Amino acid sequence: MAGRWCTLEKLDAAKHADGLFDAYMLAPDGRAWTYLFVERPETREAYRAYAEANAASADPYHYAIIENVTGKPIGTSSLMRIDPVMGQIEVGNITYSPLVQKTPAGTEAQYLQMKRAFDELGYRRYEWKCDSLNAPSRAAALRYGFTFEGIFRQAIIYKGRNRDTAWFSITDKEWHLVRGAFERWLDPANFDAEGRQKQSLTAIRAALS
Repeated sequence: MAGRWCTLEKLDAAKHADGLFDAYMLAPDGRAWTYLFVERPETREAYRAYAEANAASADPYHYAIIENVTGKPIGTSSLMRIDPVMGQIEVGNITYSPLVQKTPAGTEAQYLQMKRAFDELGYRRYEWKCDSLNAPSRAAALRYGFTFEGIFRQAIIYKGRNRDTAWFSITDKEWHLVRGAFERWLDPANFDAEGRQKQSLTAIRAALS
């Protein structure tokens, strides 16, 4: 899945693990992994084993996010809970290094997966779920155009603690508006010479609606 700022490739541990480990270790600690099901692997060998297991999985289906300018892997994301009969699919396991956090590539990576799900695979419902305490994830879902659907209480136990899960979704009926907002936001004309956005994704979507 190729975009202007990034390309998503099927995760390949032999190809991507070393670069991903280097990117993740740019963070001073593993706090970005707090709401993932695992802690950040702290050695190259441990991360390679983690990447190999993810690469072998069909569901979740993991992608490496490649920065187009450098050709380096800068994060991962996955499509999961894949149900073609019901036309439902979820995005998850989003693991961004400091190289992709708060960049156009981070937003574009999410757009490319949505586009794959709706336009290429024909899904009718695209889901986002997170720990209800994960305020940045909840804010990101709303920014991307998801609708908040509610809290599933005591849905999961992970890392020895309870998780109330916040549910969000985009349906195929909403996708036309969401896609149009992404495409206008990602247009190079929406960024100044320093790479700062001129209009926010939320503002563009509101104007289109």
